[in-house]
Amino acid sequence: MSLLSDLVNLNLSDTTKQIIAEYIWIGGSGMDIRSKARTLPGPVTDPSKLPKWNYDGSSTDQASGDDSEVILYPQAIFRDPFRRGNNILVMCDAYTPAGNPIPTNKRHNAAKIFSDSKVASEEPWYGIEQEYTLMQKDVNWPIGWPVGGFPGPQGPYYCGVGADKAIGRDIVDAHYKACLYAGISISGVNGEVMPGQWEFQVGPVEGISAGDQVWIARFLLERITEISGVNVSFDPKPVPGDWNGAGAHCNYSTKTMRNDGGLAVIKKAIEKLQVKHKQHIAAYGEGNERRLTGKHETADINTFSWGVANRGASVRVGRDTEKEGKGYFEDRRPASNMDPYVVTSMIAETTILG
Repeated sequence: MSLLSDLVNLNLSDTTKQIIAEYIWIGGSGMDIRSKARTLPGPVTDPSKLPKWNYDGSSTDQASGDDSEVILYPQAIFRDPFRRGNNILVMCDAYTPAGNPIPTNKRHNAAKIFSDSKVASEEPWYGIEQEYTLMQKDVNWPIGWPVGGFPGPQGPYYCGVGADKAIGRDIVDAHYKACLYAGISISGVNGEVMPGQWEFQVGPVEGISAGDQVWIARFLLERITEISGVNVSFDPKPVPGDWNGAGAHCNYSTKTMRNDGGLAVIKKAIEKLQVKHKQHIAAYGEGNERRLTGKHETADINTFSWGVANRGASVRVGRDTEKEGKGYFEDRRPASNMDPYVVTSMIAETTILG
């Protein structure tokens, strides 16, 4: 194994100028992350300088077998924490050979919204709190839980310390550092209320980059859990019953919200979100009705509410924002399996263009 490890960790820059680029895209389910690697003649820092590539869309449920070619367009570059050196991770979106976005390409529409002059002038910032659950590989059950049984009730696990409370911290810390190495604006991590459940935060990040960074952070987490021999679940309610679900709360602000008098702008934005509550819920993740029950720090899925410091509301305004009269708000409705391209652009479209 030591020889294999040595080969995996070879520093290519000692012998060649060539680099490895890992092209990453989203598969047909909307949550399956796919990737493949190619050799490039030298370092690249501008995604527009990268070649397009193709893949078999019939094997990802994104094309038919008789017309299976799908084209990858490189959109964002990150440093590769696995291969290191000048090797890169490339976030891509997918198009037909004719240049049209395929139906599962949610980035394309999001980029159109963020490139709107009115949206761009508002410089929308996002901070996304991605919750997830670490699962035993061979059974659909959280790590550290007895198979078919349960740990002690919730209470000691949130931000807990100790082998019986912080289950999987080595994976979490490895992921944290990998994100920083890659160039992701990861701002923190913490243990969550249910044992085996964790959260990382990405942001503040402006516009389309928020979606790119969350997807690459998810890719890194999938790869690290792959190495560790556990699975990661983004299911919004991985364990039924009296256990917290998993969300992806979206903190949001615009330039006018961050300026003096911004609280009034925030309240108007929340009113717009209330009017389109059903449309947002429909786009905020599959299975969210199992999570948004009005219990376990959630609002009921059918009722929109907001409040200051209220974690049982659909939208929460922080005490600091209320005190300073400007700042940001938190949309607590998105599920852990939401598409960040869809959620971030939809919030901007509703609050700025609506």
